[in-house]
Amino acid sequence: MELLDLLGRRWALRILWDLRDGPRTYGQLQAEEISTSVLATRLRELAAANIVHREPSGAYTLTPQGRRLGELLLPVNEWARRWKR
Repeated sequence: MELLDLLGRRWALRILWDLRDGPRTYGQLQAEEISTSVLATRLRELAAANIVHREPSGAYTLTPQGRRLGELLLPVNEWARRWKR
């Protein structure tokens, strides 16, 4: 339930989705029109859960655990595509 609570928070899944293709800077993530306060909070929460990591360069990336979570969410994404039709 703790993970579902985290993923259900505003913008959390979008951040994970955006990081699936590789590292993104704070500015690149914020370009998605996420407020700075919400983005900072979500990144902190996802980092505390060992899903997101901030690299020395300042870019954010998925941890191995975060990449695995992304893989597990792909079937949900496929289901949603079929459902949307």
